[in-house]
Amino acid sequence: MVNVSEHELVPDHTLLDDPERVEEVLEEYNVKRTDLPKIKRSDPALPDEAEPGDVIRIERDSRTTDRAVVYRLVVE
Repeated sequence: MVNVSEHELVPDHTLLDDPERVEEVLEEYNVKRTDLPKIKRSDPALPDEAEPGDVIRIERDSRTTDRAVVYRLVVE
């Protein structure tokens, strides 16, 4: 079986497992956790240890900024 998360076109998905780092991100963007865009737990690109309620950092290539970073809230 193919591991989708290792495909070259799938951006890096990193679990933010430090609660302080999550709070820094939420404060930086002046949002609540529930205001973040959602990503389903069943998404094959997610790390195996991701659970509903976790925050994921996604880094992808960007033509304008070289690397774009976005955050998603894991939902069921």
